[in-house]
Amino acid sequence: MAPSLLFNPAKLPPSEALQLAQQAPVVLQGSSSETVDQWATYENLLLACLRTGDDEAAAKCMDQLEARFGPDNERVMALRGLLSEAQAENNGELEAVLKQYDAILEGNSTNLPITKRRIALLRSMGRVSDAATALVQLLDFSPTDAEAWSELSDLYFTQGLYSQAIYALEEVLLLSPNAWNIHARLGEVQYMAATTSGSGGGSQQKYLAEALKRFARSIELCDDYLRGYYGLKLVTTRLLKEQAKQAKQTDDGEFTLPDPKTIERLDELATAKLSEIVRHSTLKDRGWRGYDEREVAAARELLSQNGIER
Repeated sequence: MAPSLLFNPAKLPPSEALQLAQQAPVVLQGSSSETVDQWATYENLLLACLRTGDDEAAAKCMDQLEARFGPDNERVMALRGLLSEAQAENNGELEAVLKQYDAILEGNSTNLPITKRRIALLRSMGRVSDAATALVQLLDFSPTDAEAWSELSDLYFTQGLYSQAIYALEEVLLLSPNAWNIHARLGEVQYMAATTSGSGGGSQQKYLAEALKRFARSIELCDDYLRGYYGLKLVTTRLLKEQAKQAKQTDDGEFTLPDPKTIERLDELATAKLSEIVRHSTLKDRGWRGYDEREVAAARELLSQNGIER
């Protein structure tokens, strides 16, 4: 299916984003009458053009949006800032954009689009600690912003602050309890925490047990979720290798690992499902074409490491 300008192109593959950007000459010709989807199309075209380096077409889209909604519209201000960031040629120009954001927020500290752009810019400039501090301040003002909690978790994760990253993801799940991708992401962070050298035996077991639970929940919510099965395979493989050292329960009694037979069955399930996904996706069978090729390759490698050829 061809990509559509009615949807945000941020997560599209580069080739599909380019297809959208190439529609700029036709879209910018416009029509005399305003349509329901026209402005979403302009915004998404702007984003696609920025991704592909067509700053000229992006600026034309920006001019159209600014003419329609005014320069003081918060969303328009954020898009104008994004365009300025893309056009910046050095760190000094990025600092100038950051000062513009600060000036806007001095006049209106509740401007969420600009606040988020400022945080994104701080992170892109390598000022991770400042970005995390700004996110904490944002969440004090807007504690139900799941996207902000998720971003904060990622910032903590990049700094190796696993317990803080886990806490932030748990806040996301309070807001979106059925988000299978977040359950899997939480399992990934817990697995990483378990594998760090600083984890003691008890805390390592706890992290592995929690990771197992999160991966299992993710595939319960989405039966074909590759990352969930991949994580489940990682955890069960590790647990089965370390059975002799496993303690069923920590001293504080906060969690219990499943018995070895249950772990074996979960391992078999993960192996079978990963094999199925890899096989059908590689053959490009109908109904199996939506998987990220890099994730499929990683699953194939994981199976190969465990002596399973697919």
